[in-house]
Amino acid sequence: MDLHTHMNALDCATLSPSELDAITHTLKGPLLDGIDLPDQAQFQEWLVAERVHVERLLGTALRRLALHKDLPPDHALAAAQAWSDQEPFNPEAATLLLGRHQQFGDAASAADQERILSQRFQQAGVAWSSQMPGRSATQDHPTPDHPTPRQYLTRQKIQFCSASDGARIAYATVGDGPPIVKAANWLSHLELDWNAPIWSPLFRQLAHDHRFVRYDERGNGLSDWSVDDLSFDAFVTDLETVVDTVGLDSFALLGISQGAAVSIEYAVRHPQRVSKLILFGGYPAGWRIDASDEVVREREAIMTLTATGWGSANPAYRQIFSSTFMPSATAEELNWFNEFQRATTSPENAVRFLSAFGDIDVRDRLAELRVPTLVIHSLGDQRIPAETGRDLASTISGAEFLGLESDNHLLLGREPASQRFVEAIREFVTPP
Repeated sequence: MDLHTHMNALDCATLSPSELDAITHTLKGPLLDGIDLPDQAQFQEWLVAERVHVERLLGTALRRLALHKDLPPDHALAAAQAWSDQEPFNPEAATLLLGRHQQFGDAASAADQERILSQRFQQAGVAWSSQMPGRSATQDHPTPDHPTPRQYLTRQKIQFCSASDGARIAYATVGDGPPIVKAANWLSHLELDWNAPIWSPLFRQLAHDHRFVRYDERGNGLSDWSVDDLSFDAFVTDLETVVDTVGLDSFALLGISQGAAVSIEYAVRHPQRVSKLILFGGYPAGWRIDASDEVVREREAIMTLTATGWGSANPAYRQIFSSTFMPSATAEELNWFNEFQRATTSPENAVRFLSAFGDIDVRDRLAELRVPTLVIHSLGDQRIPAETGRDLASTISGAEFLGLESDNHLLLGREPASQRFVEAIREFVTPP
């Protein structure tokens, strides 16, 4: 092993993750293992010094690998763990490791990791805290290439526009690059979303290399809550108003849940503006359309429960949400949802939203779509079955379908499916 070669290589600022990974593998293990000469003091002193040098080089390589902006997400936790194992009392490594556990693990593993790290540093007399500066609200490790949620929040520009009926719609832009517009869907807040376990990681990755445009639906978030018209037609008009205000001539359009139907209608009306259409967890017809009496009674019961349980710790309402919207959510994530509900809209508007979604019907518009379309759906979605997504893709001319290994209607940012979601969007919207 040529140490000078590795030293020179580590001076290069543009090493790829694979190159750094190769260097770390070469540097692992004791230097010149098996040739210690205890009776040769001068040689042994040199050997020990060289081994210490290799250890330091390995720490440097592992740090660069763990923080590399192009590190595949499925390697992020392992790289952070390797760096922390190599430098167990490095506060920066510990902070990153905890952040990766919170980003890619579950609440229990993150809590265990925080306890282990706290005990380690306390016993060693080294200052470290899970609340040390530099650790973001969602535990992502901040780097110049990967801003924290708070940094994205300060970078985004929130403004207001008025729909034709006078309703004020809050919209925000952040990032640079080819524009992606996300059609509004229920449960959004332009400020609080950056710390949400559901959307925050997805939004940050899309804003990393795109001009990402979002807005809060009327009756929700920072937009006007007191509105007379809370209907599908109003939702489409709001999207048109935001796009016209921002001044976008061509953009990729992302529609999630009921936002998919809004996006379909917009794309049919303005095909020259929508370069690519991405639909996730979408449906062309609401729950009232061709519904059985049993389905109608079930949905009406949910609306009744929503009126009383919205934003509370009501176990009955929590169970309905967890079992249909995101069954894989942890107790901590469901607690977050309860608080988020209070901030996003009122119980009265929540019921109005659920009712309006039941009347959506864009089935006759699907054959009119002339926009490259990607339909993404969680294969285990218990709110909108994956078959609905497949039917959607088969009805839209030339549409592609991607099934995600998830049972969540609202993707949790920590699950692997959320990263595949972002990758699929990037692959689809980026010109070949």
